[in-house]
Amino acid sequence: MASDVPAVTNAVRILERISRDWPDAVASGSLIDDLGLNRSTCYNILGTLQRAGWVASRGDRTGWSLGPRLLSLTGMSTEMVVDVVQQELDDLSQRLGFIAFAVQRHGADEYAVLAKAERGQGIRITASIGDTFPFSAPAIMRAFHAWADPAEVERQVDKHGVQAFTPETITGRDALRAELAATRERGYGVSVREYDLGQSGVSAPVFDTRGQVSLVLCSLAFSSELNEDNVDRAGALIRDCGLRITARTGGVAPQPE
Repeated sequence: MASDVPAVTNAVRILERISRDWPDAVASGSLIDDLGLNRSTCYNILGTLQRAGWVASRGDRTGWSLGPRLLSLTGMSTEMVVDVVQQELDDLSQRLGFIAFAVQRHGADEYAVLAKAERGQGIRITASIGDTFPFSAPAIMRAFHAWADPAEVERQVDKHGVQAFTPETITGRDALRAELAATRERGYGVSVREYDLGQSGVSAPVFDTRGQVSLVLCSLAFSSELNEDNVDRAGALIRDCGLRITARTGGVAPQPE
């Protein structure tokens, strides 16, 4: 009769322990203590699993979670995805000091708020779960469509149009194509006074297992708080948040061109 291989058995035990707390991360010390493992053995197994994409660590001592390769094989429920998104939005909003929310496609010509987080005091721009934005809401549209097939984007624009919300809104086809290309290159979308003269926003995609945009993260603030002076910092933060959610939910980000 074949006997169990200790390293494989311990790897399975580690994965089972991490999955028990998922989407929360499990500290290395907890794995060692709970499973009664030798420290070096535990770290060696974690390193092997990480290289295979079966576990992941954010590298800031927050612990271990299930990796993108494993999640892409097993799939995730909507509730599991929302849990991850909410965790990341809470952290993002705290870093930005503005509202941060996630939207998904809603019908053919709208985006609906799926999850949100708010930080800061005083008068703030806000949004509620279920609120909708129109197809051509600048920041959101750019993050959803910058990675799409250009011909399909043209068809969608022909069908739904691009609304001039303010005198600053980019509506011309050539300018819109250039902005979509810039969004793809930066990894985040920017809208400074284009949706409302008193507001600005940044956005970033979350990719699914096929490398397609499944959700978009967005942050809005008054244009006195978010503008040309700091929009790139905010954009980088929301881009990195989108990439973390992509990895944590088993998605695949397209390679830069």
